[in-house]
Amino acid sequence: MAGLQELRFPEEKPLLRGQDATELESSDAFLLAADTDWKEHDIETPYGLLHVVIRGSPKGNRPAILTYHDVGLNHKLCFNTFFNFEDMQEITKHFVVCHVDAPGQQVGASQFPQGYQFPSMEQLAAMLPSVVQHFGFKYVIGIGVGAGAYVLAKFALIFPDLVEGLVLVNIDPNGKGWIDWAATKLSGLTSTLPDTVLSHLFSQEELVNNTELVQSYRQQIGNVVNQANLQLFWNMYNSRRDLDINRPGTVPNAKTLRCPVMLVVGDNAPAEDGVVECNSKLDPTTTTFLKMADSGGLPQVTQPGKLTEAFKYFLQGMGYIHGLHHVVSPPPLHPSPALSSLLVAYLKDRRLSGGAVPSASMTRLARSRTASLTSASSVDGSRPQACTHSESSEGLGQVNHTMEVSC
Repeated sequence: MAGLQELRFPEEKPLLRGQDATELESSDAFLLAADTDWKEHDIETPYGLLHVVIRGSPKGNRPAILTYHDVGLNHKLCFNTFFNFEDMQEITKHFVVCHVDAPGQQVGASQFPQGYQFPSMEQLAAMLPSVVQHFGFKYVIGIGVGAGAYVLAKFALIFPDLVEGLVLVNIDPNGKGWIDWAATKLSGLTSTLPDTVLSHLFSQEELVNNTELVQSYRQQIGNVVNQANLQLFWNMYNSRRDLDINRPGTVPNAKTLRCPVMLVVGDNAPAEDGVVECNSKLDPTTTTFLKMADSGGLPQVTQPGKLTEAFKYFLQGMGYIHGLHHVVSPPPLHPSPALSSLLVAYLKDRRLSGGAVPSASMTRLARSRTASLTSASSVDGSRPQACTHSESSEGLGQVNHTMEVSC
């Protein structure tokens, strides 16, 4: 962070309702913000400008929710359906929300000049501390999809103290092998770029059926995202290295994500194998694996209600959602049996005998062999206060939270 002190930040610009309406009105998946509270920023980072859209301001010690979209999309195409879902709005209005667009992927982006070197996946992750510093975030809860999930995971590995938790949708922790690389090259010769990207985003069943959603995204990817810039991002994502994580205890000095993680994938999604492998490399005591039925390749678009419910429980497990039952608008969420099981499994080992659910600060205190207890509601106050206790096998058992919940 020492090298990020002298940064230039251009003036913020309000994102007005009706902006870019000609491109957006043709697709229900590409919704405009419902208010004028969203503001755009172009933030200078060590690897170039980063376009960010933000709503709200930091409140006390509460983390920001920071998102990163998949390749072929931008924050609107990837997240608007999810964040405009009514119950999700009730949750996020208590947090500052920050959407990050990968370089050159935002609506109306200028084409990069010839010879421009697109940042590597590691460099994309290294751009994010500039965002954190600019807005004064103390830490973030990241929500990433596909390539964005990889970037946020890399960010958490490099800057663990800045990340409180991660929701990783469709993450693939593996680099491309020679066979995959050759197949990608061949696909690029025989298919248009939007169709090539669609095979990354959607399940084979969705593509064969050519669903209305697939048709909509084919049009949006081809018309809204700058194709030259997209090609650079696509090439860089397919040149990524292995995420280099291993489950603790499996190899000496294993490196893995140290914060609570919720992995999400749709049934038959192209990323399913990658998410399963990522699950096998994470700490089972802090990881939850959610497999969503009837959601295809973009569960945050096709099943925003289920994902909102799971996200609510994820926040509750970190102590940031106490009292939210007083906040969520009627009708209240009624968890399905599968999601109820998810909550029980996720929280079971996070309770001390006779105590409350540990707060998100536990992720830090666990590094010094302590456990944390929440105090008052963190929805109306700042980050939950910690009360430390020494760990014991009775207080914190090693129940495996890594489980597949189909819902």
